[in-house]
Amino acid sequence: MSNPSPFGLTRWLICIIASIGFAFDIYELLMLPLIIRPALQDLIGASPGSPEFSFWVGMLFFIPAMVGGVFGLLGGYLTDLWGRRKVLVGSILLYAFSACAAGFATSIEMLLFLRCTTFIGVCVEFVAAVAWLAELFPDQKQREGVLGFTQAFSSLGGLLVTGANWLAVQYGDLLPAIQGGHEAWRYTLISGVIPALPLLLIRPFLPESPEWQAKKDAGTLKRPSLKALFSDQYRRTTIVTTLMFACSYGAAFGALQQTPQMVPELPQVKAQTADKPVPEQKKIEQQVTAGVNFYQEIGGLTGRFLLAVCAIYIVSRRKLIRLFLFPGMILIPLVYFFPARDNLDLLKWGIFAVGMLTIGQFSFWGNYLPRVYPVHLRGTGESFAANIGGRMIGT
Repeated sequence: MSNPSPFGLTRWLICIIASIGFAFDIYELLMLPLIIRPALQDLIGASPGSPEFSFWVGMLFFIPAMVGGVFGLLGGYLTDLWGRRKVLVGSILLYAFSACAAGFATSIEMLLFLRCTTFIGVCVEFVAAVAWLAELFPDQKQREGVLGFTQAFSSLGGLLVTGANWLAVQYGDLLPAIQGGHEAWRYTLISGVIPALPLLLIRPFLPESPEWQAKKDAGTLKRPSLKALFSDQYRRTTIVTTLMFACSYGAAFGALQQTPQMVPELPQVKAQTADKPVPEQKKIEQQVTAGVNFYQEIGGLTGRFLLAVCAIYIVSRRKLIRLFLFPGMILIPLVYFFPARDNLDLLKWGIFAVGMLTIGQFSFWGNYLPRVYPVHLRGTGESFAANIGGRMIGT
Protein backbone atom coordinates (compact mmCIF):
# COMPACT_ATOMS: atom_id res chain seq x y z
CA MET A 1 0.00 0.00 0.00
CA SER A 2 1.53 3.34 -1.09
CA ASN A 3 1.87 6.26 1.28
CA PRO A 4 -0.15 9.40 0.54
CA SER A 5 1.68 12.21 -1.24
CA PRO A 6 3.21 14.79 1.13
CA PHE A 7 1.73 18.27 1.44
CA GLY A 8 3.83 20.70 -0.59
CA LEU A 9 3.23 24.40 -1.27
CA THR A 10 0.83 23.72 -4.15
CA ARG A 11 -1.35 21.45 -2.02
CA TRP A 12 -1.47 24.01 0.75
CA LEU A 13 -2.52 26.66 -1.78
CA ILE A 14 -5.24 24.30 -2.99
CA CYS A 15 -6.56 23.83 0.55
CA ILE A 16 -6.36 27.57 1.24
CA ILE A 17 -8.36 28.60 -1.82
CA ALA A 18 -10.90 25.79 -1.23
CA SER A 19 -11.32 26.89 2.39
CA ILE A 20 -11.78 30.52 1.33
CA GLY A 21 -14.34 29.45 -1.26
CA PHE A 22 -16.32 27.30 1.18
CA ALA A 23 -16.16 29.98 3.89
CA PHE A 24 -17.40 32.78 1.69
CA ASP A 25 -20.11 30.88 -0.15
CA ILE A 26 -21.83 30.50 3.23
CA TYR A 27 -20.80 34.06 4.12
CA GLU A 28 -22.72 35.31 1.07
CA LEU A 29 -25.79 33.16 1.77
CA LEU A 30 -26.05 34.03 5.46
CA MET A 31 -25.92 37.74 4.76
CA LEU A 32 -29.57 37.72 3.76
CA PRO A 33 -31.14 36.73 7.10
CA LEU A 34 -28.99 39.40 8.78
CA ILE A 35 -29.68 42.27 6.37
CA ILE A 36 -33.14 41.57 4.98
CA ARG A 37 -35.09 43.41 7.69
CA PRO A 38 -33.17 46.74 7.55
CA ALA A 39 -32.73 46.49 3.76
CA LEU A 40 -36.48 46.26 3.15
CA GLN A 41 -37.17 49.06 5.60
CA ASP A 42 -34.71 51.31 3.73
CA LEU A 43 -35.47 50.33 0.12
CA ILE A 44 -39.27 50.13 0.19
CA GLY A 45 -40.19 51.47 3.64
CA ALA A 46 -42.04 48.27 4.54
CA SER A 47 -42.71 47.52 8.20
CA PRO A 48 -42.01 44.01 9.54
CA GLY A 49 -45.21 41.99 9.52
CA SER A 50 -46.86 43.98 6.72
CA PRO A 51 -48.01 42.14 3.55
CA GLU A 52 -45.45 44.01 1.43
CA PHE A 53 -42.63 43.09 3.80
CA SER A 54 -43.65 39.42 3.87
CA PHE A 55 -43.96 39.34 0.07
CA TRP A 56 -40.41 40.61 -0.51
CA VAL A 57 -38.95 38.38 2.18
CA GLY A 58 -40.41 35.44 0.28
CA MET A 59 -39.13 36.73 -3.05
CA LEU A 60 -35.60 37.32 -1.77
CA PHE A 61 -35.38 33.81 -0.35
CA PHE A 62 -37.28 31.93 -3.07
CA ILE A 63 -36.27 33.44 -6.43
CA PRO A 64 -32.46 33.38 -5.91
CA ALA A 65 -32.72 29.76 -4.75
CA MET A 66 -34.63 28.80 -7.91
CA VAL A 67 -32.29 30.71 -10.21
CA GLY A 68 -29.24 29.38 -8.38
CA GLY A 69 -30.55 25.82 -8.63
CA VAL A 70 -31.09 25.97 -12.39
CA PHE A 71 -27.82 27.72 -13.21
CA GLY A 72 -26.02 25.67 -10.57
CA LEU A 73 -27.03 22.53 -12.44
CA LEU A 74 -25.63 24.07 -15.62
CA GLY A 75 -22.46 24.92 -13.70
CA GLY A 76 -22.07 21.29 -12.63
CA TYR A 77 -22.42 20.20 -16.25
CA LEU A 78 -19.78 22.75 -17.30
CA THR A 79 -17.51 21.53 -14.49
CA ASP A 80 -17.46 18.13 -16.18
CA LEU A 81 -17.16 19.64 -19.65
CA TRP A 82 -14.64 22.49 -19.17
CA GLY A 83 -12.71 21.41 -16.08
CA ARG A 84 -12.86 21.98 -12.33
CA ARG A 85 -10.43 24.89 -11.87
CA LYS A 86 -11.84 27.21 -14.53
CA VAL A 87 -15.42 26.90 -13.30
CA LEU A 88 -14.38 27.16 -9.63
CA VAL A 89 -12.47 30.41 -10.15
CA GLY A 90 -15.27 31.93 -12.25
CA SER A 91 -17.93 31.04 -9.68
CA ILE A 92 -16.04 32.64 -6.78
CA LEU A 93 -15.45 35.84 -8.75
CA LEU A 94 -19.14 35.95 -9.72
CA TYR A 95 -20.52 35.70 -6.20
CA ALA A 96 -17.89 38.02 -4.71
CA PHE A 97 -18.47 40.92 -7.10
CA SER A 98 -22.26 40.38 -7.14
CA ALA A 99 -22.40 40.68 -3.35
CA CYS A 100 -20.28 43.82 -3.45
CA ALA A 101 -22.51 45.41 -6.09
CA ALA A 102 -25.61 44.56 -4.03
CA GLY A 103 -24.35 46.92 -1.35
CA PHE A 104 -24.98 49.79 -3.77
CA ALA A 105 -28.52 48.67 -4.69
CA THR A 106 -30.89 51.57 -5.32
CA SER A 107 -34.07 49.48 -5.56
CA ILE A 108 -35.45 46.21 -4.28
CA GLU A 109 -35.43 44.84 -7.83
CA MET A 110 -31.71 45.56 -8.17
CA LEU A 111 -31.03 43.84 -4.85
CA LEU A 112 -33.06 40.81 -5.98
CA PHE A 113 -31.17 40.54 -9.29
CA LEU A 114 -27.77 40.71 -7.58
CA ARG A 115 -28.83 38.15 -4.98
CA CYS A 116 -29.68 35.86 -7.91
CA THR A 117 -26.21 36.22 -9.45
CA THR A 118 -24.65 35.75 -6.01
CA PHE A 119 -26.63 32.55 -5.56
CA ILE A 120 -25.54 31.27 -8.99
CA GLY A 121 -21.89 31.68 -8.02
CA VAL A 122 -22.40 29.97 -4.67
CA CYS A 123 -24.30 27.04 -6.17
CA VAL A 124 -21.61 26.40 -8.78
CA GLU A 125 -18.68 26.90 -6.38
CA PHE A 126 -19.65 24.05 -4.05
CA VAL A 127 -19.91 21.53 -6.87
CA ALA A 128 -16.69 22.55 -8.62
CA ALA A 129 -14.68 22.69 -5.38
CA VAL A 130 -15.79 19.26 -4.13
CA ALA A 131 -15.03 17.55 -7.46
CA TRP A 132 -11.68 19.37 -7.69
CA LEU A 133 -10.55 18.40 -4.18
CA ALA A 134 -11.71 14.79 -4.48
CA GLU A 135 -9.56 14.31 -7.59
CA LEU A 136 -6.50 16.20 -6.34
CA PHE A 137 -6.22 13.95 -3.27
CA PRO A 138 -6.59 10.33 -4.45
CA ASP A 139 -5.57 8.75 -1.11
CA GLN A 140 -8.83 7.95 0.71
CA LYS A 141 -7.90 9.06 4.24
CA GLN A 142 -6.21 12.20 2.96
CA ARG A 143 -9.20 12.97 0.74
CA GLU A 144 -11.72 12.50 3.55
CA GLY A 145 -9.67 14.74 5.83
CA VAL A 146 -9.17 17.48 3.23
CA LEU A 147 -12.83 17.51 2.18
CA GLY A 148 -14.04 17.44 5.77
CA PHE A 149 -11.79 20.13 7.18
CA THR A 150 -11.95 22.53 4.22
CA GLN A 151 -15.75 22.31 4.27
CA ALA A 152 -15.66 23.10 7.98
CA PHE A 153 -14.58 26.60 6.96
CA SER A 154 -18.14 27.09 5.70
CA SER A 155 -19.19 27.60 9.29
CA LEU A 156 -16.27 29.95 9.81
CA GLY A 157 -17.91 31.95 7.01
CA GLY A 158 -21.05 32.14 9.12
CA LEU A 159 -19.04 33.49 12.04
CA LEU A 160 -17.25 35.97 9.78
CA VAL A 161 -20.47 37.41 8.35
CA THR A 162 -21.93 37.68 11.84
CA GLY A 163 -18.80 39.57 12.89
CA ALA A 164 -18.84 41.74 9.76
CA ASN A 165 -22.46 42.66 10.38
CA TRP A 166 -21.72 43.50 14.02
CA LEU A 167 -18.79 45.72 12.97
CA ALA A 168 -20.96 47.42 10.35
CA VAL A 169 -23.63 48.13 12.97
CA GLN A 170 -21.07 49.48 15.44
CA TYR A 171 -18.81 51.49 13.13
CA GLY A 172 -20.86 52.14 9.98
CA ASP A 173 -21.05 55.85 10.80
CA LEU A 174 -17.27 56.07 10.35
CA LEU A 175 -17.36 54.64 6.80
CA PRO A 176 -18.04 56.60 3.58
CA ALA A 177 -21.74 57.28 2.99
CA ILE A 178 -23.58 55.15 0.41
CA GLN A 179 -26.77 56.52 -1.17
CA GLY A 180 -26.62 59.34 1.36
CA GLY A 181 -26.56 57.14 4.46
CA HIS A 182 -24.49 54.79 6.61
CA GLU A 183 -26.74 51.71 6.68
CA ALA A 184 -24.98 48.67 8.15
CA TRP A 185 -26.61 46.26 5.72
CA ARG A 186 -24.86 47.90 2.75
CA TYR A 187 -21.40 47.57 4.29
CA THR A 188 -22.14 43.95 5.20
CA LEU A 189 -22.97 43.16 1.57
CA ILE A 190 -19.90 44.99 0.23
CA SER A 191 -17.64 42.90 2.46
CA GLY A 192 -18.56 39.91 0.27
CA VAL A 193 -15.89 40.99 -2.25
CA ILE A 194 -13.13 39.79 0.10
CA PRO A 195 -12.64 36.26 -1.39
CA ALA A 196 -11.93 37.69 -4.84
CA LEU A 197 -8.78 39.43 -3.62
CA PRO A 198 -6.60 36.42 -2.64
CA LEU A 199 -8.05 34.40 -5.51
CA LEU A 200 -6.70 36.84 -8.09
CA LEU A 201 -3.21 36.36 -6.62
CA ILE A 202 -3.30 32.58 -6.14
CA ARG A 203 -5.12 31.63 -9.37
CA PRO A 204 -2.00 31.17 -11.60
CA PHE A 205 -0.63 28.55 -9.18
CA LEU A 206 -3.76 26.39 -9.00
CA PRO A 207 -3.59 23.11 -10.97
CA GLU A 208 -6.40 21.44 -12.84
CA SER A 209 -7.70 18.12 -11.56
CA PRO A 210 -5.09 15.56 -12.76
CA GLU A 211 -7.72 12.83 -13.11
CA TRP A 212 -10.01 14.97 -15.27
CA GLN A 213 -7.10 16.42 -17.28
CA ALA A 214 -5.59 12.98 -18.01
CA LYS A 215 -8.88 11.70 -19.40
CA LYS A 216 -9.36 14.90 -21.39
CA ASP A 217 -5.87 14.69 -22.92
CA ALA A 218 -6.27 10.99 -23.73
CA GLY A 219 -9.63 11.59 -25.39
CA THR A 220 -11.35 9.13 -23.03
CA LEU A 221 -13.42 11.68 -21.09
CA LYS A 222 -17.07 10.90 -21.74
CA ARG A 223 -19.54 13.70 -22.29
CA PRO A 224 -21.65 14.51 -19.19
CA SER A 225 -25.35 13.82 -19.44
CA LEU A 226 -28.38 14.40 -17.23
CA LYS A 227 -29.96 11.31 -18.74
CA ALA A 228 -27.06 9.19 -17.45
CA LEU A 229 -27.91 10.16 -13.86
CA PHE A 230 -31.15 8.22 -14.24
CA SER A 231 -29.68 5.15 -15.91
CA ASP A 232 -30.09 1.83 -14.09
CA GLN A 233 -26.63 2.23 -12.56
CA TYR A 234 -27.16 5.66 -10.96
CA ARG A 235 -30.94 6.17 -10.68
CA ARG A 236 -31.29 5.09 -7.04
CA THR A 237 -28.23 7.09 -5.96
CA THR A 238 -29.48 10.21 -7.75
CA ILE A 239 -32.99 10.05 -6.29
CA VAL A 240 -31.93 9.24 -2.70
CA THR A 241 -29.15 11.86 -2.51
CA THR A 242 -31.44 14.50 -4.04
CA LEU A 243 -34.19 13.84 -1.48
CA MET A 244 -31.73 13.73 1.42
CA PHE A 245 -30.11 16.97 0.31
CA ALA A 246 -33.59 18.53 0.11
CA CYS A 247 -34.30 17.52 3.71
CA SER A 248 -30.99 18.96 4.93
CA TYR A 249 -31.63 22.30 3.22
CA GLY A 250 -35.26 22.28 4.31
CA ALA A 251 -34.17 22.11 7.94
CA ALA A 252 -31.52 24.80 7.47
CA PHE A 253 -33.56 27.31 5.47
CA GLY A 254 -36.96 26.40 6.87
CA ALA A 255 -35.84 26.80 10.47
CA LEU A 256 -32.29 27.98 11.14
CA GLN A 257 -32.19 30.80 8.60
CA GLN A 258 -35.55 32.13 9.77
CA THR A 259 -34.34 32.52 13.36
CA PRO A 260 -32.97 36.09 12.88
CA GLN A 261 -36.50 37.23 12.01
CA MET A 262 -37.89 35.64 15.18
CA VAL A 263 -35.39 37.21 17.57
CA PRO A 264 -36.76 40.82 17.49
CA GLU A 265 -40.19 39.48 18.53
CA LEU A 266 -38.92 37.80 21.72
CA PRO A 267 -40.17 39.42 24.97
CA GLN A 268 -36.61 40.08 26.19
CA VAL A 269 -35.74 41.99 23.01
CA LYS A 270 -38.99 43.95 23.04
CA ALA A 271 -38.22 44.98 26.62
CA GLN A 272 -34.81 46.31 25.54
CA THR A 273 -36.27 48.33 22.64
CA ALA A 274 -39.32 49.70 24.48
CA ASP A 275 -39.57 53.51 24.43
CA LYS A 276 -36.41 53.82 22.32
CA PRO A 277 -36.18 55.90 19.11
CA VAL A 278 -36.58 53.82 15.93
CA PRO A 279 -32.89 54.01 14.88
CA GLU A 280 -31.83 52.79 18.33
CA GLN A 281 -34.46 50.03 18.25
CA LYS A 282 -33.08 48.78 14.93
CA LYS A 283 -29.54 48.84 16.27
CA ILE A 284 -30.46 46.84 19.39
CA GLU A 285 -32.43 44.30 17.34
CA GLN A 286 -29.51 43.80 14.95
CA GLN A 287 -27.01 43.42 17.80
CA VAL A 288 -29.10 40.80 19.61
CA THR A 289 -29.80 38.96 16.36
CA ALA A 290 -26.09 38.87 15.54
CA GLY A 291 -25.45 37.42 19.00
CA VAL A 292 -27.94 34.58 18.46
CA ASN A 293 -26.50 33.96 15.00
CA PHE A 294 -23.06 33.64 16.60
CA TYR A 295 -24.25 30.70 18.72
CA GLN A 296 -25.72 29.04 15.64
CA GLU A 297 -22.49 29.37 13.68
CA ILE A 298 -20.34 28.12 16.56
CA GLY A 299 -22.63 25.10 16.65
CA GLY A 300 -22.30 24.62 12.90
CA LEU A 301 -18.52 24.91 13.08
CA THR A 302 -18.44 22.32 15.87
CA GLY A 303 -20.66 19.99 13.85
CA ARG A 304 -18.54 20.28 10.70
CA PHE A 305 -15.29 19.58 12.54
CA LEU A 306 -16.93 16.69 14.38
CA LEU A 307 -18.07 15.20 11.09
CA ALA A 308 -14.63 15.73 9.53
CA VAL A 309 -13.03 13.69 12.32
CA CYS A 310 -15.71 10.99 12.23
CA ALA A 311 -15.47 10.69 8.42
CA ILE A 312 -11.85 9.56 8.73
CA TYR A 313 -12.58 6.79 11.24
CA ILE A 314 -16.16 5.68 10.52
CA VAL A 315 -16.17 3.63 7.32
CA SER A 316 -19.95 3.24 7.02
CA ARG A 317 -21.51 6.34 5.48
CA ARG A 318 -24.93 5.32 6.81
CA LYS A 319 -23.71 5.24 10.41
CA LEU A 320 -21.99 8.58 9.89
CA ILE A 321 -25.09 10.46 8.69
CA ARG A 322 -27.28 8.83 11.37
CA LEU A 323 -25.08 10.35 14.10
CA PHE A 324 -26.39 13.76 13.05
CA LEU A 325 -29.75 12.99 11.47
CA PHE A 326 -31.65 11.24 14.26
CA PRO A 327 -30.79 13.62 17.15
CA GLY A 328 -31.54 16.58 14.86
CA MET A 329 -35.02 15.26 14.08
CA ILE A 330 -35.82 15.29 17.81
CA LEU A 331 -34.14 18.56 18.78
CA ILE A 332 -35.35 20.93 16.02
CA PRO A 333 -39.08 20.75 16.93
CA LEU A 334 -38.29 21.14 20.63
CA VAL A 335 -36.21 24.30 20.10
CA TYR A 336 -38.77 25.99 17.85
CA PHE A 337 -41.79 24.96 19.91
CA PHE A 338 -40.41 26.32 23.18
CA PRO A 339 -37.42 28.72 23.58
CA ALA A 340 -37.86 30.31 20.13
CA ARG A 341 -41.16 31.73 21.39
CA ASP A 342 -40.20 33.36 24.68
CA ASN A 343 -36.72 32.52 26.04
CA LEU A 344 -33.72 34.29 24.51
CA ASP A 345 -31.03 32.66 26.67
CA LEU A 346 -32.32 29.12 26.14
CA LEU A 347 -32.74 29.82 22.42
CA LYS A 348 -29.02 30.59 22.14
CA TRP A 349 -28.04 27.18 23.49
CA GLY A 350 -30.78 25.41 21.57
CA ILE A 351 -29.69 27.02 18.32
CA PHE A 352 -26.10 25.99 19.06
CA ALA A 353 -27.13 22.32 19.30
CA VAL A 354 -29.44 22.50 16.28
CA GLY A 355 -26.70 24.20 14.27
CA MET A 356 -24.22 21.48 15.20
CA LEU A 357 -26.54 18.67 14.08
CA THR A 358 -28.03 20.37 11.01
CA ILE A 359 -25.11 22.26 9.52
CA GLY A 360 -22.73 19.40 10.27
CA GLN A 361 -24.70 17.26 7.79
CA PHE A 362 -23.71 19.48 4.87
CA SER A 363 -20.08 18.36 5.08
CA PHE A 364 -21.27 14.75 4.79
CA TRP A 365 -22.51 15.33 1.25
CA GLY A 366 -19.25 16.88 0.12
CA ASN A 367 -17.44 13.75 1.30
CA TYR A 368 -20.01 11.27 -0.02
CA LEU A 369 -21.02 12.46 -3.49
CA PRO A 370 -17.59 12.22 -5.19
CA ARG A 371 -17.53 8.52 -4.23
CA VAL A 372 -20.67 7.58 -6.13
CA TYR A 373 -20.21 9.22 -9.55
CA PRO A 374 -17.48 8.70 -12.18
CA VAL A 375 -15.26 11.57 -13.36
CA HIS A 376 -17.39 12.55 -16.34
CA LEU A 377 -20.59 12.71 -14.21
CA ARG A 378 -19.13 13.94 -10.93
CA GLY A 379 -19.95 17.62 -11.31
CA THR A 380 -23.33 16.95 -12.92
CA GLY A 381 -24.37 14.39 -10.30
CA GLU A 382 -23.22 16.51 -7.37
CA SER A 383 -24.97 19.53 -8.85
CA PHE A 384 -28.27 17.72 -9.36
CA ALA A 385 -28.37 16.59 -5.72
CA ALA A 386 -27.10 19.87 -4.25
CA ASN A 387 -28.90 22.36 -6.49
CA ILE A 388 -32.11 20.66 -7.60
CA GLY A 389 -32.54 18.80 -4.32
CA GLY A 390 -30.98 21.23 -1.86
CA ARG A 391 -31.29 24.72 -3.31
CA MET A 392 -34.57 24.36 -5.22
CA ILE A 393 -36.67 21.70 -3.45
CA GLY A 394 -35.17 22.08 0.04
CA THR A 395 -34.93 25.85 0.16
